[in-house]
Amino acid sequence: MGKIILEVKDLTTKYITRAKEDVYAVDHVSLSIEEGKSLGIAGESGCGKSTLALSLMGYYFPPLHYTSGDIIIDGRNISKMDPETIRKNILGREISYIPQAAMNALNPTQRIIRFLEDVVLAHNPKMPKKEIYDMARKRFEELGLSASVLDKHAVELSGGMKQRTVIAISTILSPKILIADEPSSALDVTSQKMVIKMLRNLMEKGYIKSMIFITHELPLLYNVVDDIMVMYAGQIVEKGTAKDMVFDPIHPYSKGLMGSIIVPEEGTRDAKLAAIPGTPPNLKKLPSGCRFAARCKYAFNECKLNAVGLRNFEDGRCYRCLIEPKELREVYENE
Repeated sequence: MGKIILEVKDLTTKYITRAKEDVYAVDHVSLSIEEGKSLGIAGESGCGKSTLALSLMGYYFPPLHYTSGDIIIDGRNISKMDPETIRKNILGREISYIPQAAMNALNPTQRIIRFLEDVVLAHNPKMPKKEIYDMARKRFEELGLSASVLDKHAVELSGGMKQRTVIAISTILSPKILIADEPSSALDVTSQKMVIKMLRNLMEKGYIKSMIFITHELPLLYNVVDDIMVMYAGQIVEKGTAKDMVFDPIHPYSKGLMGSIIVPEEGTRDAKLAAIPGTPPNLKKLPSGCRFAARCKYAFNECKLNAVGLRNFEDGRCYRCLIEPKELREVYENE
């Protein structure tokens, strides 16, 4: 087992509505990532993926609030740190973030080099601007961008160039952990492949130590990450290697999520797309039992009445279901 670069223990965060209602978007989540490894997080919109990403960086700004748990980055627990300490010492250097809709994250009135200067000077106030420019030029060229991009405004760049620019800015300080929140969702297939290759190259060159890749597409994660974690209604429902999660999902939700997408490796001739009936539960009024029970065709009374814990297995796999893996696999094979 390698060095643990990120360890999350029983993290719970919530939104508080104007009506003072608690919405638990991240509910008792635990995970760990080794140095040099990558984790994919998948699930439907609203399952808590992006909220988990913000929580891992200490972005607790109303209406999002920290409730409990620990976030340990390379041995440092940041969960109790004040926002200013996190901003100065953690963000960008220890952990960095590529946001959703990253192509819209650039201020159209500023030249690209100004973004990079702001990021670097926040951590190294005395670094000469010439040195920042040289560092930025080298990183941009490694990502297939001309140094001339540094003197351009965002409106002068294509969609793919904007995405690569945001990646360059997010990784300029070589963070130990990079969180990529659906970085390829607004791109065409060719640009998606380019972004994925770029992120993998950054890891191979050691510019980032580990990565969390968030998306709703399990097959996409298969080509990017080592392990995949599936979330549903704020909880982890299953976690395993990328190969196991794509080709042998156990939890009924993971199975349905996987079945709703055609996997190129399996061919498309006789492929039938599955559908998951119903909608996710209201996070303000969560059911007492399994949160997926109302949509699960295998659920029985106990599933609906009692909360279901996360079951861990010796091979590192875990899932949240009362039915044994062997029984579920047998049911899937007979369908």
